[in-house]
Amino acid sequence: MADSIIGPTSHYFYSQRLKLHYVDWGNTDKPLMVMVHGGRDHCRNWDWVALDLRKHYHVIAPDLRGHGDSDWAVGGSYSMIDYVLDLAQLMKAVAAEPATLLGHSLGGSIVLQYTGVFPDRVKKVVSIEGMGPPPGMIKETPAYERMRTWIAQMRDLSNRKVREYSSIAEALERMRAANPHLSEEQARHLTVWGVRRNENGTYSWKFDNYVHATSPYMFNTRDAREIWERITCPTFLIRGSESWAGDWVKDGRFSAFKSAQTVTIQKAGHWVHHDQLGEFLSQVHRFLEI
Repeated sequence: MADSIIGPTSHYFYSQRLKLHYVDWGNTDKPLMVMVHGGRDHCRNWDWVALDLRKHYHVIAPDLRGHGDSDWAVGGSYSMIDYVLDLAQLMKAVAAEPATLLGHSLGGSIVLQYTGVFPDRVKKVVSIEGMGPPPGMIKETPAYERMRTWIAQMRDLSNRKVREYSSIAEALERMRAANPHLSEEQARHLTVWGVRRNENGTYSWKFDNYVHATSPYMFNTRDAREIWERITCPTFLIRGSESWAGDWVKDGRFSAFKSAQTVTIQKAGHWVHHDQLGEFLSQVHRFLEI
């Protein structure tokens, strides 16, 4: 479906001297919506959602640093603070008025962080599976151990070769294994936009291997809650019933928000907007009042 229509246009902006890519779905006379993808993903994962919401919004979707058609960070700097800075730079470049933000997974965390830091710059925010790991998954370890583990990861990644696939079909098999909920059409679309052709004729994913590294500074629930508590706009938190992300109402994370709604979409995993597109759009339409 998404391949059969005229797609978005490509544009670039700069953050920390990195040239970062975003796509623009047009309709500049409509209110701005910025869609932020998750880790090891790319901006074209939003195509099905953008095709619907561009009827009501001027939709922009960036590729995070180290992802898609954006530059890779020299030194492998891929932390939450870098991603939030990049979003702030994009918003400064394209948003004359407060915008609506929508993010998935890592992108869902980024849009919540940005909204809490700059509450006057956001009209509404939608976060899909973007609350970070549930408390039970966070293991408290000494800082020196986390730093030692991170250094070992970075050394390992420096020796790691980019995986090469002999064909689009082989990469497609990996995509479908990562999310068995995807239809053949969805998986092919995400694969075609998610790989680059190498000089030797093979294909590799566009994301930088260094995005695999885990920061030695653990997800800090106290700091996250402090930022979430600053969000003043209407907030919508969406999760899949078959996801690993946990129930933020039961574990208490939801209580940090002043004006939030939440929904669990059945028969959906972590990629809710792919697994149950129709129900996802129905819920988003209701929240956005469109």
